[in-house]
Formats: sequence, structure tokens, C-alpha cells
Amino acid sequence: MDRLRWFGRSDTWFVFLTILLPLFFSIANSAFNVSTIPFNQGYLPLFGDGNLVRSPDGKGVRLLLDRFTGSGFISSKLYKHGFFSANIKLPSDYTAGICVAFYTSNGDLFEKSHDELDFEFLGNLQGKPWRFQTNLYGNGSTNRGREERYRLWFDPTKEFHRYSILWTAKNIIFYIDEVPIREVVRNDAMGGDYPSKPMSLYTTIWDASNWATSGGKYKVNYKYAPFVAEFKDLVLEGCPTDPIQQVSDAGVCVEKDVNLNSQDYAIVTPERRLAMRKFRQKFMYYSYCYDTLRYPVLPPECVIIPSEKRRFKDTGRLKFGGSHRRQSRRRSRTPVTSNSEFDSNM
Repeated sequence: MDRLRWFGRSDTWFVFLTILLPLFFSIANSAFNVSTIPFNQGYLPLFGDGNLVRSPDGKGVRLLLDRFTGSGFISSKLYKHGFFSANIKLPSDYTAGICVAFYTSNGDLFEKSHDELDFEFLGNLQGKPWRFQTNLYGNGSTNRGREERYRLWFDPTKEFHRYSILWTAKNIIFYIDEVPIREVVRNDAMGGDYPSKPMSLYTTIWDASNWATSGGKYKVNYKYAPFVAEFKDLVLEGCPTDPIQQVSDAGVCVEKDVNLNSQDYAIVTPERRLAMRKFRQKFMYYSYCYDTLRYPVLPPECVIIPSEKRRFKDTGRLKFGGSHRRQSRRRSRTPVTSNSEFDSNM
């Protein structure tokens, strides 16, 4: 793809290349000070046991998808707020129809009022890049999807990159490496749409042929199986909570919440905020906040940035480049799915 077409006018490309890109990568290549845990210390197999392969040192795991089953794992505890993170490498070559998900949820406990925070990575035809989306739900608000969709600035199949979700009482931040790519700040108008109940961390790989690539046009081709997603350097930081006895656990979590909010990853410095703005300018190609056909009344958590808004149509899609297809459907819980059809073929 021609660089000037991708990034816009040549003067914009020059500024990005000479001034902003070094800042962007300096932040991306820095490292959070986090403590990792062995797989057996914090996680359990979810499904497809034979397709879940632990690393020899016990610190990582491979999830496989073949023609018989996908696979997944879940945290052994639920958390009331937390920082959930892993270094992930996605399957390579032909990956159309595949969904790799890294997300928090309590759908197994609160089927009609569940909360959820999602990274969903969607495969593509051979030679075409992976796409991904972030989303959140609170109190079963699945009819009000809050999807944003993006490209990546690197090939996620070549090496590991860290993907993280920070969830506190005041905000939610999605990170790639140490670049914040999305922040949702809680406000009173959101009400129950802001996730508030304890959640587990889930990770899955599965066949999403009916929607993942070009709205289901391209299916999983098992000639290329097994498809392997790798996870290591796992992080679970937060307050383990019994969802039935939240009141008695509330005092215990106060100290942990204070500690969580004091960590480096909870602080969006001016440099990180600039990196986030540049990521969204260059790599976000759909945002529900700019989809005025879908949401004539602006969702209360949306902050309209004029420079972003000028790039999008009233469908929330870019005016030039980038596409998606959306079709509402019931969310399946085994395994996680998207609330929307998503065109990842470009």
C-alpha cells in the first residue's frame, strides 16, 4: 500500500515520520513494571483441552484451532477492577474466519445483565492484515454496542506484542504495548452501561466463519490448520472477589483499588495521550461515536474530537479507506463473539 495514500498528504506523512513516529515508537517500546504469573497459578482450561498446550516453563500457553475444536482458558478467580495483560502472537498465513479474543466477562454468572470488555482479533486472507476491535458492555447492554475498529502498525504474527485492559471505577483503558489506544471515562449518564460487577479474564480462539472476514464471505480453511495463537508473560492484577458477597469484600478491595490507580499503566501522561491521539488518527477506521445513523443521540461517554470527526462519514466509517459491515445478532457465549458483523478484508 502506498504510504502517501495510507497516511494522507505528503506533508502529513513527513510530520508523522519525522516528529510523531519516533515518539509513538518510544512509548510503544517502553515497558510497564508488572509482575507476571505462571499459567497454573492464575488460569484454568475453558474448552478444547487437547488444543491447549502449556509451555515447558509453565509461563505460557498455545491455543490451537483445528477442524474439531477451538480452545480457550479462563482466570481461576473473578476480579472487581484490575489490569489484565498478556504478550500475544497471532496465527500467520491464511487466517480468514478466525477470531482470537482476549476479554473480561461475567456472562456465565449474569446471563441477562453481564459486563464485558473485549479485544477481538479477526483473521484475513493470506497476505492481508489482521484487524481488531475493542468493545464494552455493562449490565447486559448488548443492544448498545460500543465498537471501535482498527488496523495495527506492525505484523502481529511475527513477534509478541503486549495487549492490556485496565478497568477501574473511573475509567477503562485499552493498551497495545504501552500505547493507550482507547480510554472510556465513566460518567453518571452511563448508568449501568459502565461495567461494575466482578469479571473473569477469558482468552479463546475459534471458528467465526459466519461473520469474521468480509461479513462471512471468507471461511476458515482447515487445509492450513492447526491455527496457533501464543500467549506468555501473563498478568492478573486487581482484587479477587466473590460476586455473591461483594459487600463483605468491598473493604478489602479499597486498598487494592488505590494500588491499582497508582500504577504506571493507570496514568495517561501527556506523551501517552499524544500517542493515543496519533494512533486513532492513523489506524482507527470505525467508531460508534461518529456513527450518527446508528446513534442519532450521542452516547454519553463519547467525546467528539473535531479532527477525528472530519475523517468519518455519518456511518462511523472513514470517508476514504477502511470498511466494515454491521449486522445485529444475538451474542453467543460459547465462545465469545462480536455484536456486529465486521469486514476485515481490505
